[in-house]
Parts: sequence; C-alpha cells; structure tokens
Amino acid sequence: MEKRPKVLVIVGPTGVGKTEVSIRVAERVGGEIVSADSRQLYRLMNIGTAKPSPDELKRVPHHFIDFLNPGEPFSAGEFGRLGREKIADILGRGKTPVVVGGSGLYIRALIDGLGENLPSDRQIRRRIDRRIDREGLRKVYDSLVKVDPEYATLISPHDRKRIQRALEVYEITGKPFSQHHHEPSPAVFFQPLFFGLTMDREGLYLRINQRVEQMIEGGLVDEVKRLIRLGYGPGLNALQTVGYQEVFDYLEEKLTFFSMLDEIKKNSRRYAKRQLTWFRADPRIQWLAVDRMNSVEIIVDVIVEKFNRIQ
Repeated sequence: MEKRPKVLVIVGPTGVGKTEVSIRVAERVGGEIVSADSRQLYRLMNIGTAKPSPDELKRVPHHFIDFLNPGEPFSAGEFGRLGREKIADILGRGKTPVVVGGSGLYIRALIDGLGENLPSDRQIRRRIDRRIDREGLRKVYDSLVKVDPEYATLISPHDRKRIQRALEVYEITGKPFSQHHHEPSPAVFFQPLFFGLTMDREGLYLRINQRVEQMIEGGLVDEVKRLIRLGYGPGLNALQTVGYQEVFDYLEEKLTFFSMLDEIKKNSRRYAKRQLTWFRADPRIQWLAVDRMNSVEIIVDVIVEKFNRIQ
C-alpha cells in the first residue's frame, strides 16, 4: 500500500500559544502553515483576531490569512475543499503542511470532510430569522443547545448565520446538524498527525485576559471604527465574533468602556472552553501541556521528534 504523506495539525484554545509553536515547528520541518482560523481569513481584522505579526508571517509562508474581505461569504465546506487543494500544492513542492487553528469545524472540514448537499428551505430559514428578531438571538441559540449540543458548543451564541442554518437543517431532516458532519466523506489523501496545546485553566484565563488588554491598548476600538467607515457593520457574519461585537456595542453606547473590556474577557474565556470541549472529543489528538515543565522549546522538540519518527 502506498504511504500517505504526513501533515501536522496543531490545535488548541485561543491564547494558548499556537502561533509561536506552529511557526517554530514549520521552520524545523521545512513547512508552510495552513491557517484554520475562521476569522484570520479576513483582511482588516488584525488586532481582534490575534493574527501573526508581519515579522512572524515573513518567517514561514502562511496560507488563508488575509484571504477575503469581511463582506465576502465563506463556509467551512469551502475551506475544506480549498485547504485540501493547498495541502496538495505544498506537498507537491516537497514541503510539509502545518495546519494550525482553533476553529474546530474548519479542522473537521479539512481533515474529515463534512456532510455534503445538505438541504435548504427558504421559507423555514425566513421563519427562523423572524423568530430571532422576535425572541432574541440568545434564546434561539439556547434552543439549538437542546437539539444539537455538540454543534452549539463550537459556535458563538452571537453567530446568527450558523445558528439559523443549524436549526434549518434540523427542522428539514429531523437530525442534528452535527450528525450530518459525521456521515461518510471522501478519503483524505494524507496522514494527519494531531497535536493539541493546553494549559491549566487559571494560567489560560490569565493569558486570555492579558491578551484582551493588549488588544485594546493596541487599537482594537480604532480597528472597528475603520471597519465601520469602510461600510462593514455588526451584521456581517465575519464580524459576529468575540471582540468585535462588544466593541460595536461600546460604540453604540450599549456598554461602557470597562464593561466592554470585561465582556470581551468573559466571552473569550467562554470561547476557549467551547474549543477545548470540541477538541477533547477527538481521540486522535496528542495533548501537550504548556507550563513551567514544558516550555515552547520543549513542546516544539516533542512535536518534531514524533513527526520525524512516523514512517
């Protein structure tokens, strides 16, 4: 049987340090990074998505960063298809793909594929849309939690488009949206080697809080003001994410500055918890703790050694 080429996959919650680890690993294995982050895809959204810095982007080639404008639609299924094409291109040039990200659905779409040709019904979609307007997005999200807790743990309670779509598919098929994602998909032509970065809760939450403060100090509010000036508002799917929604509320005087800061921290911690819940359900992931005993250098050494060991 012909051996499948190896692809590294590095996942973990926001704030755990995936960027630094993945760049160092890519440098060691002659790799190129395939970003599996559903928000770093978009141009103009730099601070709030914690994109790699210009210097970091120069160290190794990155793909799917600054790929689209905020108003352009994009789905996990599209990412899976284009991502596999990019992986084939990287392998064809004798390089090693290093997939890195915290968007669980994007990782699944890339590695495992998603159920294709899911049904759609415009009348049902409009009815759900009216329900959101009438009852509020949070209440409708809570109804999704009841019928499809697996998918609900992955997406943000602010993500109107994905909440609407999941409930639409559930109403049409009678099956949870996440169940369709487990249906058979075409065999992947490469061999993924998964690593997950984790950290004790206290340490991770401290890092998340510090990162949020750095984002604010670094100009997140001005970044959102610029997006508004360019015609990108809070209704866009790309901007229905932690950090941006709270700043929009602040600019609309729905939140004070300090309550905005607290909300971003709280919602970022909740997002990290959802990410960990999603990834911990995948038995293929080898977990590595970032702590005093395991520095970034040690973790990079472990990943590279395990990668080189696999034949």
